[in-house]
Amino acid sequence: MLKTFRIGGVHPPENKLTAGIPIEYLPVPPNVVIPLSQHIGTPAIPAVNKGDHVKVGQVIGTGKGFVSANIHSSVSGKVSKIDLATDSGGFKQNAVYIDVEGDEWLDTIDRSREIKREISLSREEIVKRCLESGIVGLGGATFPSHVKLTVPSGKKCEVLIINGVECEPYLTSDHRLMLEKGEEILVGVSILMKALNVSGAMIGIENNKPDAIARMTELAAASFKGITVHPLKVKYPQGAEKQLIKALTGREVPSGKLPLDVGAVVHNVGTAFAVYEAVQKNKPLFERVVTVTGKKVSKPGNYMVRTGTPLIKLIEAAGGIPENTGKIINGGPMMGKAVSNTDVPVVKGMSGVILIPAEESVRKEIEPCIRCAKCVSACPLSLEPYLLMTLSEKSMFERAEKERITDCMECGSCSFTCPAGRPLLDYIRLGKSTVIRMARERNLK
Repeated sequence: MLKTFRIGGVHPPENKLTAGIPIEYLPVPPNVVIPLSQHIGTPAIPAVNKGDHVKVGQVIGTGKGFVSANIHSSVSGKVSKIDLATDSGGFKQNAVYIDVEGDEWLDTIDRSREIKREISLSREEIVKRCLESGIVGLGGATFPSHVKLTVPSGKKCEVLIINGVECEPYLTSDHRLMLEKGEEILVGVSILMKALNVSGAMIGIENNKPDAIARMTELAAASFKGITVHPLKVKYPQGAEKQLIKALTGREVPSGKLPLDVGAVVHNVGTAFAVYEAVQKNKPLFERVVTVTGKKVSKPGNYMVRTGTPLIKLIEAAGGIPENTGKIINGGPMMGKAVSNTDVPVVKGMSGVILIPAEESVRKEIEPCIRCAKCVSACPLSLEPYLLMTLSEKSMFERAEKERITDCMECGSCSFTCPAGRPLLDYIRLGKSTVIRMARERNLK
């Protein structure tokens, strides 16, 4: 019987239209806008000035504080300015604008195709390299990886879990990485094992990717001791940390706690590949695979793209914006958010871009809640979404906090399953952000 988590979950249409399409390298654009905050935590501080010439892989933003990350140039050229830029969420943030001149990389980056398997760096050196290389979680959360690899005193990592689930509909960037860069990923997993001082790692992959399961299982069994591959039942949101830990180990992360509190650390397969490139090739994180897809897209695919590339360049590579497109989504259809401007830059956390036809992007008419409890049954965290929406709508934030609104992972299962078309997730996001702000203000007193 295939493993899965026990509580809640849904099964939206998969629409993995690009699963069989190999990764294509996108040409370098004539100019890029590289935001200085592409991670959870404090934005990086500019490390270059207007008029400076930079090379591919050069640090242009220095992480400030422990929970932060370095930002590197994805191109070579001249810094035209350091100014505010609008990100995919519509917010303004500092960014480095670079006019591209050629494609000159730092000499320290190993650009050979040879797979380097021998790990020469120590545990401490691995963590330092990840810090210097700006490695963050590429599953969407963009949490700085060096922080996850720094286990606090009094705690111990007992098992490393690698997330190859990719449960969001449409997205296939992780799937293609496992097929095309499987050996590099497994070396990256071995590096993470060494950094965390664990002897075993479990790779979870949903059963709708049989080719990736077979490929990773074959590679792991042949040469990578302690790494096992586990097929999982297809069920959303299996890729969430707490649900994946439950599915693979049976351990349950309590409310308000972290995976490390049950002895687990979770990294995405894309992150493992980035760690391989950083440690074995001395290559910072300045490019990633992005799925561009949609039912009407003429050339959907999986594209290796440099950070800072305008989103429109990525869309043009996939055939352009189809007529009658209603929304362009950054991320998957369940947790992603609509973008209003196609000039926003590609960043480290952008795993996919979905162009939704107009007829599928219109919300249902909102009807009264009849307390059918479908949203409760679908919630993987045993919350009561209908109640959390009502509390947020009526500004009853103290009660919402008591009802564990901050536990919500914003997976969208409640909104997906609601027969009344209630905007549950929208109101819960509003309430959650307000409660978090209230808690911070309390702590400052």
